[in-house]
Amino acid sequence: MEMLPVPISVALTVGAFFMIASRIWTSSSVVVAGCSTALKVMLLRSYENRFWIIEENGGSPPLTYSLFIEVVQRLGPPPHPLKKPGSPNWNSTPVTEESQQKYSLKPLEHFATPECPEQKKKHWIGGETRALELYEMRIKYEEEAFKSDVVMVNQYNPKLLDPPLSLSGYLRFGALSIRKFYWGVHDIYQEITRKSSQNHVTAQLIWREYFYTMSVGNTNFAQMDNNPICLKINWYKDEEKFKAWANSKTGFPWIDACMRQLFLEGWIHQVCRHAVSCFLTRGDLWISWEEGLQVFFKYLIDADWSVCSGNWMWVSSSAFEKFLQCPSCFCPVNYGRRMDPQGYYVRKYVPVLAKMPLRYLFNPSSAPLEVQKKAGCIIGKDYPAPIVNHKVVSARNKASMEEIVSRFLSKVPSHCAPSQEEEITDFAWLDAVPDVKCDSSDKCRKAEMYYDTMA
Repeated sequence: MEMLPVPISVALTVGAFFMIASRIWTSSSVVVAGCSTALKVMLLRSYENRFWIIEENGGSPPLTYSLFIEVVQRLGPPPHPLKKPGSPNWNSTPVTEESQQKYSLKPLEHFATPECPEQKKKHWIGGETRALELYEMRIKYEEEAFKSDVVMVNQYNPKLLDPPLSLSGYLRFGALSIRKFYWGVHDIYQEITRKSSQNHVTAQLIWREYFYTMSVGNTNFAQMDNNPICLKINWYKDEEKFKAWANSKTGFPWIDACMRQLFLEGWIHQVCRHAVSCFLTRGDLWISWEEGLQVFFKYLIDADWSVCSGNWMWVSSSAFEKFLQCPSCFCPVNYGRRMDPQGYYVRKYVPVLAKMPLRYLFNPSSAPLEVQKKAGCIIGKDYPAPIVNHKVVSARNKASMEEIVSRFLSKVPSHCAPSQEEEITDFAWLDAVPDVKCDSSDKCRKAEMYYDTMA
């Protein structure tokens, strides 16, 4: 059955309901199994493959992406999807007034109330039919990229204002087979290039499975306490700054634009997710990733218990690579400039800055008062001043991370973490200058040169 177009607020409520089911390692899976038995329905437990990965790794999940790749390569590629079944002969229930009252959906207002009128404007169409339409568009997009010898085109050239190409919401709700997507991309790659496809062709899908595998058997995966693969960090409690972040009032236009799109539309690009999560946690505000995770759970149409939790952990509290602490690479001003070099994205989602000159757009508090007046946006009145000094807080946070590392003396406990700098540059979309190393300073050449490639 196809889902009707649903306002974002309603879709998010449905997402929150299914969030429980995504903890497939808990008692909810027992309930589902019991229902399937009672209804004589065969339950296909795809997550059993993840148990094979754990078994192959000696009984514990691989805690780095590179180790995960090593293990799955030993197991071999996933099976191809099954062929499309024929159309069954269903005995449908006659449509009567009684059946309409019994089975029809309740009005949309029953599920959720929009938080603002603008949320009503965004509609997501669910269901397999729409998923397959978008899948065919994505495969054609990948095909054209492969012809130009470009892999992971959506990462090579992130298009922040285009419709999402990730299909993540459809994968999240099972409207599109993950195997179909995986093999669709690999098959077209081999057809175009005449080469054997490698893992990097579908790296984002493999990241998804990596986080799923890490969450197996860990009911505390979405929290810091009692989570065996997350280090405990002495995060700050700052309700005022947290609300500024959640409500798009940080005074950093790139961060605010990302959070505004999330609030209005229920989806943001991966580079935006990385930016706002880094800013909230280790980058600037030093606020727990658990609080940011709950905001993602509330608003993201593709919110997934394992993937969202894993991403937040990976970015914020569980990795001590110096590159992740670089105040230049992850500056909320410069990172925005690199990803939105013409400022179209910021102007759309922070319209009060629409007339601000590009030179000052990502740091409007630096604009002279006359420029602010001409742009019709006075900082501190029409748009907030920055809630932190990035240079100061990034230095403070870096020292805090180093102090945490020193507590562990010679050995840091096993935890979710990056494998190497290259993995972080890929994850954070900073691979345009792979031959330049990050020096984790506010004069880092990697960030500067990356901006040069985008300008």
